[in-house]
Amino acid sequence: MDAEFSRPLAVGRIPARGMETVVEASDAECRRLATRLGIPGLRNLSCRYRLAPGRDGEVLAEGWLTAHVTQESVVSLEPFEDVLAESFTVRCIPAERFREDDEIDPFSVDEVPYARDSIDLGELATEELSLALDPYPHKPGSRIPAEFAGTEEAEPEESTRRQPFSALAELKKKRN
Repeated sequence: MDAEFSRPLAVGRIPARGMETVVEASDAECRRLATRLGIPGLRNLSCRYRLAPGRDGEVLAEGWLTAHVTQESVVSLEPFEDVLAESFTVRCIPAERFREDDEIDPFSVDEVPYARDSIDLGELATEELSLALDPYPHKPGSRIPAEFAGTEEAEPEESTRRQPFSALAELKKKRN
């Protein structure tokens, strides 16, 4: 199967001083990506990269991704529009040298393998987009219906929160 959004770049074409490039998904690619990612819609997917070659075929890729997405609210099941803007840094490693570590350092730069001397910047952007999507999207302003909230009428948390010592004040009123 062909990738929904493929923009291969030969590692040998990256100058020693590094380079910047932008990849953008077409409308058709956005529709295929929306299907792959399980979201109602996607448009204007763009990713700007700063690429710097390293030793032994490694490439440090800094990316700035933007996209307009349509997601379905887990509360109301209504579709809503959102704009994503994410930045990321990954180290691309030749597949023959890539190995998965059992111990992952959460503060280190993520490493991703590439094959056949070429990095697919479109697929890399797609993977980062999938990580940026909220797994439980909420439409702004949506609220859990009262019958599912466990109360007769769902109220904002601030109005139901009791003030410190309010129980003491109520006891004092009952005594008087």
